[in-house]
Amino acid sequence: ERPPALSAEEAALVDATIAELRRCQHCDTAEEARPNISVETVRMICARASPLFLSEPALLQLQAPINIVGDIHGQFLDLLRFFEAGGFPPDAQYLFLGDYIDRGKMGMECTMLLLCYKLRYPDKFFMLRGNHECSQISLVYGFYEECSIKFDQLCWVAVNEVFRSLPLAAVISDRIFATHGGLSPDLVSLEDILRIPRPTDVPLQGLLCDLLWADPTPNSPTWEMSDRGVSYLFGEQILDQFLQTYDFDLFVRAHQVVEEGYEFFPEGSRRLVTIFSAANYCATFDNAGAMLLVDENLVVSFHVIKPPHAAERTEAPKTLSRADSGTSAAAAAAAAFAGVARPATPRPD
Repeated sequence: ERPPALSAEEAALVDATIAELRRCQHCDTAEEARPNISVETVRMICARASPLFLSEPALLQLQAPINIVGDIHGQFLDLLRFFEAGGFPPDAQYLFLGDYIDRGKMGMECTMLLLCYKLRYPDKFFMLRGNHECSQISLVYGFYEECSIKFDQLCWVAVNEVFRSLPLAAVISDRIFATHGGLSPDLVSLEDILRIPRPTDVPLQGLLCDLLWADPTPNSPTWEMSDRGVSYLFGEQILDQFLQTYDFDLFVRAHQVVEEGYEFFPEGSRRLVTIFSAANYCATFDNAGAMLLVDENLVVSFHVIKPPHAAERTEAPKTLSRADSGTSAAAAAAAAFAGVARPATPRPD
């Protein structure tokens, strides 16, 4: 059951926070962008956001058209550029795939803007959990320090409680499956995702871990242990069986830096696409960032933010191809996903 709507006072505070954050649109660097948000505002937004996310299923059912954004990692100015390109809410519908924080300098600003839009437009704005939306990870990779400097440690606790409540995957117009990381040998039915309890921490193994941590690989048709030290790598055969079992056209995920901001898998096909939205990640990768645009006919295109020395562009629409190998029988898929040995001592990267 959805929690009560924002009061007039709360709505006014959320709107004022959005306006304050959007003042950064014309800033050139993170150092210039210094929005003024109070500790009390952060706590109110978090307190209202958690029950809203818990009122949604762990597996969202959404409809196109929709814009899909991958890892942002605290690169707030990139986030604003994607909104400028795709339309600020409520002018467009959005799905974010997680990893809002860590590495970049403005994880709190990214998180607050996204949560504000969720509170104001809950039926047009959706967020999934990434592997960095986890206190054990954000304690190490920058977000804890950012919160401690800009606000206080209790704000870090409040935001992490929201992260523990986030949905985990989405189905778009019955044809596109989206999650942050990848597939799992423990995923026998989509109902398994709906049965994951929330709020929850991220375990070191199992379905929830794999949804947030797994990656595709061209080196094996089935399963391999991940070189991240946690979760798995899944191959083309596993992907095809999953798509055919559930009659999906496309698997959309994030979680990996890719040079052009998006990358299809397997090479030469359009059955899985990785979206990474933080351009010039950590100021060292010189990668583009991308946003996936899905129109009402499920034709996809990409808005690409190039590194600072290159211009933005919108890629031509891509037609989705159906997976065309393997059996579509649910029993075959269940067999492929079962019986994989777990890592003895998984270690998050």
